[in-house]
Amino acid sequence: MWRGGCIIRSAFLGDIKAAFDKNPKLQNLLMDDFFASVLNKYQWSWRKAIIHAIEIGVPMPAFSTALAFYDGYRTERLPANLLQAQRDFFGAHTYERVDKPRGEFFHTNWTGRGGRVSSSTYNA
Repeated sequence: MWRGGCIIRSAFLGDIKAAFDKNPKLQNLLMDDFFASVLNKYQWSWRKAIIHAIEIGVPMPAFSTALAFYDGYRTERLPANLLQAQRDFFGAHTYERVDKPRGEFFHTNWTGRGGRVSSSTYNA
């Protein structure tokens, strides 16, 4: 593995290599015990740094996006229901409910006007 002159220092590359040596089919470093434990240990400091930057008006797009990815990656169920509701409101796209069987779709008449309409699929 090439390390000389790389911006990522050799110790860190060694940790990455060790993760893939341990599990050659590793899909994401977040699934490795070492990286998962380090991120879990320091996530609160990471959050505090981003909060402080926001408070003083310093943009941190890479740090905040990486944290959002981390939070999304480790969450079993995400709040996509708001997105689904918006799609249904604006385009009658329907949505599935987590308390009903998969494949059962619903539409809500959000405004009380327009009747019970929903979009459908078609073959072009």
